[in-house]
Amino acid sequence: MKYINTIFIIIFVGLIGLLGYATFVEQAHGPLFVAETIYHTWWFFALWAFLALSSLIIICHQKLWRRTAVFMLHLSFLVILAGAATTFITSHEGEVHLRKEYPTTEYIIKGTGEIKAIPFERMELDSFRIDYYPGTQAPQDFISYVSYTDGQKKESAKISMNNIFQYNGYRFYQSSFDPDQKGTVLSISYDPWGTPLTYLGYCMLAFSMILVLFSRNEEFRSLLRHPLLRKGTLILTLFVMGAPLSTLSARSIPTINKEKAERMARMPIIYNDRVAPLSTLAHDFTQKLYGKSSYKGLCAEQVLYGWLQRPDVWKDEPMLKIKDAKLRQQLGIEGKYAKLSDLFDGEEYKLQHLIEQGQESKAVRELDEKVGIILMLTNGSLIRPAKGMELSERKTSAEILYNNLPFAKILFMVNLTLGLLTFLLLMMPRNMVFFVLLRFAKALLWASFLFLLFGYTLRWYIGGRIPLGNGYETMLFLALSIMLLTILLYRRFIYLIPFGFLLSGFTLLVAWLGEMNPQITPLMPVLKSPLLSTHVSVIMMAYALLAFMILNGIFALIQLRRGHHEQVEQLTLLSRLMLYPAVFLLATGIFLGAVWANVSWGKYWSWDPKEVWALITLLIYAVPFHQQSLPFLRQPKWFHTYLIVAFLTVLMTYFGVNYFLGGMHSYA
Repeated sequence: MKYINTIFIIIFVGLIGLLGYATFVEQAHGPLFVAETIYHTWWFFALWAFLALSSLIIICHQKLWRRTAVFMLHLSFLVILAGAATTFITSHEGEVHLRKEYPTTEYIIKGTGEIKAIPFERMELDSFRIDYYPGTQAPQDFISYVSYTDGQKKESAKISMNNIFQYNGYRFYQSSFDPDQKGTVLSISYDPWGTPLTYLGYCMLAFSMILVLFSRNEEFRSLLRHPLLRKGTLILTLFVMGAPLSTLSARSIPTINKEKAERMARMPIIYNDRVAPLSTLAHDFTQKLYGKSSYKGLCAEQVLYGWLQRPDVWKDEPMLKIKDAKLRQQLGIEGKYAKLSDLFDGEEYKLQHLIEQGQESKAVRELDEKVGIILMLTNGSLIRPAKGMELSERKTSAEILYNNLPFAKILFMVNLTLGLLTFLLLMMPRNMVFFVLLRFAKALLWASFLFLLFGYTLRWYIGGRIPLGNGYETMLFLALSIMLLTILLYRRFIYLIPFGFLLSGFTLLVAWLGEMNPQITPLMPVLKSPLLSTHVSVIMMAYALLAFMILNGIFALIQLRRGHHEQVEQLTLLSRLMLYPAVFLLATGIFLGAVWANVSWGKYWSWDPKEVWALITLLIYAVPFHQQSLPFLRQPKWFHTYLIVAFLTVLMTYFGVNYFLGGMHSYA
């Protein structure tokens, strides 16, 4: 049995390493290459088969059927693997191109080019149309109306994004269309046995996770009854990052007055493929150029109008922010801000000269984009009036309020400051002053949470969808989740209050930084699914718990060095408790994402880099549950060290894939 355990560990570690390596191979050589050389090979299939077989042997040896919840949990993963194997062996994908008045009887298998007969006598396209967001040219949905003949019956079907057509085990998905909109391309997926078996595994997994959490005989319930949950108070020390604030006095620059700017802000326009008040464009324009939403005491609308009406004066205003010192030196600019006139030498555009010399960097592209936006404004192509479209007074007021209240900026500074202050508070002696200040800190936590919830709800109302469509929005949701978890848990663990303030503060700081896109835009058609928002929100709640655990681990190692063993024991207990909902939420989020992918484009798993790193994260965080087989994890030092290092996979999944690997999830 010892050899079986060793083989299992070797295959498990090897698979994790191989999965990570494969994502970088895909980045270098493309998805088709990595599929042919790794994911779709017999030896990769054999590795998973050996892992499943050794797992089954270990389950039988340990007689896990005596523990119903744990047995079903492990069995569910084996069923999921069996479903994946069945899909790999028996399924196929194809594509059919339909043109109006040209019926077809066959489709092409992807990869091999083999021709197969469609599952009925013939199929034809009745019509194809694109639905647009009101008043814009942004696609809201792609819809194919088709007819198919089976025997003497002729039936019709509607196929659109997230709306599939099923027939005798075949599923048809909207894929693309011809430029003249008289033809459509449908993806075909045939997987009558693998998908149902995999879905059965998902259902078993969900049921078994609930059993593990509520079973009196399992570790989670015993941890909840631990006496250390009712005693002791711990603290966390972290640093605060501040942002210097400066104000600039306004001088006489030609523009409109405040009253006219306020009226101008309410004008409906088409912006980012939706109807929005001009206020939103003005704020984004000023923020893009200057890095702030106002300039020398002038509001964003005054800045926009000034550039629109008097570019000859505004071109000499130093408001084009250049972060890159090397680029500033190349352009001969002192300070962080350039004038538009600094970028031209007579008729010569200095950035064009750099581009022609092969010096086009990210900083050059960003600055060139700023110049392009100014030129679009001055030539009249940036502002597009919403002709015939109205925006309600309530929505207009809501969006202007949202634009003028930078929730992320305000709260990241407030929460980081309060995190430090509550840390200092927990170092005070437990007297009446301490408890009064502690109650005040709890009230501030509630206030911070409600303020962010108000901003998030406002964004939801303005955008008309759940704000989970981009990195900025998911970071806002993560901050909300962190603060909510803190509110739910601080009665039992008061030292979580500085955790909550600091973690949410750092999360909001990331959202506020220029890496994220704060614009409110319509979702692309494939993202318009309730499964997406559920998938993302569950994943982000898991990340919030895992983030708590890394800070918990850092503090535990500090306390271990100081010899505070009872506090270390309490911190270890807390991390072991959090591990259950964190990993279970992560697993739920991953498999909800798989269901969404299957509904959207016919494949519940495509080995996209984001999917692969999410799987790696799940596998790595599943390891600490097996302390009986891995004795080193029973020691607090190695347990917390493992959790700290494991968080690197979370960072890679959320940030690394987006910025270094790309793939289908690079929008997230």
